[in-house]
Amino acid sequence: MTDRKTISAINPATGQIIREIEETQLERIPGIYEDSRAAFKSWSALTVKERLRYFKKLRHLMAEKIDAITEIISSDTGKVRMEAAVADVMPVLDAILHMEKHAEKILGRQKMSTPILFFGKKSYVEYMARGSVLVISPWNYPLQLAMVPMLSALAGGNTVVLKPSEVTPLVGQLVEALFKEAGFPEHVVQVAHGGKEVGAELTKHRPDYIFFTGSVRTGKIIQEIAAKDLIPTTLELGGKDPMIVFSDANIDRAVKGAVWGSFTNSGQVCMSAERLYVQRPIFERFVAKMRDEVRMLSQGSGMNHDIGSMTYPEQITVVREQVLDALEKGAKLVTGEHPDKWDTEKGLFIEPIILTEVTDDMKIVHEESFGPIIPVIPFDTEEEAVELANGTIYGLNASVFSRDIAKAERVVSKLVTGNAVVNDVMVSVVNHGLPFGGAKQSGLGSYHGDGGLRMFCQEKAVMTDSGKKDTEIQWYPYKGKYQQFSSLFQQMFGKQKNLAESAKVYRELARLSKEDSK
Repeated sequence: MTDRKTISAINPATGQIIREIEETQLERIPGIYEDSRAAFKSWSALTVKERLRYFKKLRHLMAEKIDAITEIISSDTGKVRMEAAVADVMPVLDAILHMEKHAEKILGRQKMSTPILFFGKKSYVEYMARGSVLVISPWNYPLQLAMVPMLSALAGGNTVVLKPSEVTPLVGQLVEALFKEAGFPEHVVQVAHGGKEVGAELTKHRPDYIFFTGSVRTGKIIQEIAAKDLIPTTLELGGKDPMIVFSDANIDRAVKGAVWGSFTNSGQVCMSAERLYVQRPIFERFVAKMRDEVRMLSQGSGMNHDIGSMTYPEQITVVREQVLDALEKGAKLVTGEHPDKWDTEKGLFIEPIILTEVTDDMKIVHEESFGPIIPVIPFDTEEEAVELANGTIYGLNASVFSRDIAKAERVVSKLVTGNAVVNDVMVSVVNHGLPFGGAKQSGLGSYHGDGGLRMFCQEKAVMTDSGKKDTEIQWYPYKGKYQQFSSLFQQMFGKQKNLAESAKVYRELARLSKEDSK
């Protein structure tokens, strides 16, 4: 019998072990998919309205237990309770409400136009659930980034197998418990706990769809495995998101936006502002205001603290390497401690770091940081700002600050990014009416919006005819029809379009077809 492995749930803000959680044994995974596919038969047979009744129960349950939920998230991630509530719980509740209001219409039969050549027929698209969906979720927003894709898949009639991050196992257990307590049918939602081995085994057993949120490196591995069996995927990957501040911006707002956009969740956000470009006339003033703003922030794990700890110990190594590289190449530390002074043995806290005198050869300009550090870089012209912003392999999110909205929107249109906001930061991701996805190496596909529900379904295109006619004009025999069709196409699609003449030719073709069929 295989030895039972466990995962240690550790509070990163204190370093204390909360509890041990048993990993899912690899030999159980085939059975998990068997149960998932068996449950799919009855779950997919429900109407969207019937499925949404379970969603409503889940929403009410989460709202009632919000304090307990945020406490678990905070303990498991090290983030402060405010961020757990606003950035993890609220987006899930809002997503459920959005689906309750719109999913029936979005996933219902969609009437489509029919070419005039097929007069008398009707066309529509309907959406067919794919089957068993594998969701692999990350540790930075372990509730939101697990439950929103899960719920999107469930709304369309799929069953779901979740592999939560082993870094935040308490939230993985929480998700499992919430769906169970809300009364979802058995095996419609299953959770497999564990690390890379469990994730790899789940991927190999041919789910019908894979939704992955995580690093570019792991995303490429999953895509390669999925391609062998033509398994469709959505990959939500990393970012190195630019924030551009023009000299005509509301500076106070832009400063506050930059500080929050850089340091919320200790910078562990794929949509964090990771490169801050400030137009030269306001650069010095902007940096000074930003420094003062950061110095007012409090850091800790209490209810009233602003910034919590980092979550994943290995991420501190990444941040340290980038900061040291920048300092060695001439960057200046405006706020925060030198990495040599960091002491994370009792808690994974890093003071927010602002860097200036940053040059293009530094790692911090091109590599994802995923930590509380922000390089601030001057620019002169609109064209230069666009070129700098587009100068990485990523394209997930961007922010542009300016009182000239036309200019800001013009710049946004030139940025190679899946998401963008004007005079704000990151907010688009919690608008469930908008699609969310990345360009370049920030991912494949998108979710949220109408497409975020439909992508978990197979589109089925349908055309129907009353069946009253004995034949169609394009059916055999072809004798004597070519000239008529040639004339019809000229009348329908040529420069001298004449619909009346088209109708006349069409009737003649119909007459010929009817006579030939006798």
